[in-house]
Amino acid sequence: MPNYRRFRVEGGPYFFTVVTFHRRPILTTYPARRILHLVWEETKQVLPFETLAICLLPDHIHCIWKLPEGDSDYSTRWNRIKGHFSKQYLAEVGGVEDLTSLQTKRREAGIWQRRFWEHTIFDEDDLDAHLDYIHYNPVKHGFVDKPADWKWSSIHRFIAKGFYGQDWVGGDEGKYKMLDLE
Repeated sequence: MPNYRRFRVEGGPYFFTVVTFHRRPILTTYPARRILHLVWEETKQVLPFETLAICLLPDHIHCIWKLPEGDSDYSTRWNRIKGHFSKQYLAEVGGVEDLTSLQTKRREAGIWQRRFWEHTIFDEDDLDAHLDYIHYNPVKHGFVDKPADWKWSSIHRFIAKGFYGQDWVGGDEGKYKMLDLE
């Protein structure tokens, strides 16, 4: 198995993509949204982080977190969110039938892919590009014609603050300062 090394910046912002097992389109269902919101907030209480941007799609999540100063442990946060979500989801909605014997042996729930994609945000231009990527993603996947039409996205907060126009559909519009986001 490859030895993955992640570049970590204590207190830094990070972009993430987290995907469901076999890309099952469960995340925008009411039970999944409710459970995810609950475990997200519970995790923030125990292991603080700030969600700068987020977009929830049926089979994956894109988001940017800013961790507290002196902290770069996003893996523990994701492990907690995914684990608590899986336990609650299985209890309320039910299980996955097509688990492999190895997944059963490892006591995996078959809700999430094992790994996640992480990118350390290096500067304002990098942040801008990832904010645009997150908010444009529902259009890219063909769910809506413009980002503002997607319900489960932080774009609505960005539009309200004037970072994007209501009719933004991608491009260079909307330059932000990290400190101005909240």
